[in-house]
Amino acid sequence: MISGIQHYEFCPRQWALIHIEQQWEENVKTIQGNELHKKADQPFLKEKRKDLIISRAMPIHSHELKITGICDVVEFVLDDQGIPLSRYSGRYRVQPVEYKRGSPKKHDADVLQLVAQAICLEEMLVCEVHEAYLYYHEIKRRVKVEITPERREMLKTKISRMQELYQRKHTPRVKTGNWCKNCSLKNICLPKLMNTETAKGYIEKRLTE
Repeated sequence: MISGIQHYEFCPRQWALIHIEQQWEENVKTIQGNELHKKADQPFLKEKRKDLIISRAMPIHSHELKITGICDVVEFVLDDQGIPLSRYSGRYRVQPVEYKRGSPKKHDADVLQLVAQAICLEEMLVCEVHEAYLYYHEIKRRVKVEITPERREMLKTKISRMQELYQRKHTPRVKTGNWCKNCSLKNICLPKLMNTETAKGYIEKRLTE
């Protein structure tokens, strides 16, 4: 799932707990995020605003990367260099828009999720997507994201690692930190126990005593 890219970038263990072990818990932030997406997530709803066509909750996929998901919003902007659309005259530029609850992040989780959406749209619509947007509810504005070759390669590397873990059904151990306090899965992950002695180490030590 494309949504898993953000989980993996935030914490590979969190991603594995959700997408491999099927564990989930709500907290204030996840509930706020769900409320924000209610307006965008209206499947098959399209609206026309002059030179702009808006498609909401659009299912997307990539056979090449073996990923699938849903775009919050895909905008088709009238552009002579764009692609034709059935039932509409003219040609249109394709740009995905992802809605986020908070503010821009220091890590690349949101950006890579958007790059994945762009690659899926390129494959499905036979087009090129050079830019996309993240709308952050906290700052009430869009942030432009360039779909660069470097970001594409970074995404492919992450997805390759995720698929390898998924095939092995392996939940990795990770370094804990202050970010664990804001994780909705902290009561499942139990990060404090991650810093204690392993069961294997405990047994080996007792056997040598």
